[in-house]
Amino acid sequence: MAGSIVVAGAGALLWRFGNLPLPWLVGSLYAIALARITGLPLLAPPWARQGGQWIIGSNMGLYFTSAVLVELVSHAPLIVGMAFVSMMMGVAGAMLIVRWRLADRPTAFFSSMPGGASEMANLSDLWNASVDKVAAAHATRVMLVVLIVPLTLTLFGRHGDSSALLHSRSVQWQHFPLMVAASLGGVGLFKLLRLPNSWVLGTLSAVAALSVLGVPLSGLPDWLTAGGQMLIGISLGCRFGPGFLRKAPAFIACVVAVSLVFLAATASLAFLLAAPMGLAFPGLVLSFAPGGIAEMSLTASHLNLGVPLVVASHVVRTAILTLLAPVGFRIFCRLNGGG
Repeated sequence: MAGSIVVAGAGALLWRFGNLPLPWLVGSLYAIALARITGLPLLAPPWARQGGQWIIGSNMGLYFTSAVLVELVSHAPLIVGMAFVSMMMGVAGAMLIVRWRLADRPTAFFSSMPGGASEMANLSDLWNASVDKVAAAHATRVMLVVLIVPLTLTLFGRHGDSSALLHSRSVQWQHFPLMVAASLGGVGLFKLLRLPNSWVLGTLSAVAALSVLGVPLSGLPDWLTAGGQMLIGISLGCRFGPGFLRKAPAFIACVVAVSLVFLAATASLAFLLAAPMGLAFPGLVLSFAPGGIAEMSLTASHLNLGVPLVVASHVVRTAILTLLAPVGFRIFCRLNGGG
């Protein structure tokens, strides 16, 4: 565990030295993944991902205000439509995997659904899929998206300016205990109701509710935000192991190809819809991208690209895919000649 922190910190500093985006997330993720694939026995500290998600969820919740809420409601049809388009693209990818006989139907379907990795892995286990392949597919896709999207937007100078809707909060430690208590209460409520991604969405919902109501809140110090990103990078990187490249190489190669096509398709769709919808193209790319909630929200925050829209889009997509995945899987099986 100590080695993981050292390797992740070195990777983050190297990424930062190269002036590349999201060094604490992307640099640590790639350093840990590379070290694990080469055989180093690195482990994530206990509760690393949950801790990182809590920090990111709290930070994202601070972006929500009454003005932002009005803006999101006006784009509700687009947000819901994006979720269903993502599901259709996931079905198309799963059909290719089955047609090429690289995996059985449950594994192909839940590997291709761009919902939360943990949610899809848990659902796939109920349908007797190969959970390790499902987890590997999601980890691979998120890794690709986290590397390609922020780097491409940065290289093309796609930085936004949302100052009209967003405002930064200073660190005020006297308000910090209330925010911590509320966020943990949100996590507990989400777990009680068995809602997905409780450490991100429960925290985000509680902090956002306080923010919309105008309750005084504290911003997060830079070192805490960086630590949260590094914890997520470590937890994602530790999903890779020494046999990752040797295990089902054709399946992984197909996942990479499908993910790249998915990413290109969503970018094209964002380009076509940006002008008619009156929204910025880079923000729509992040909203459409098949990455995780925390990772895409961090990218939006780092580049100042419509954070609330990106967060809302990924939250809605994860919720819809988690709820409709069992029904979608039954339809998918019928389309592919199964019972």
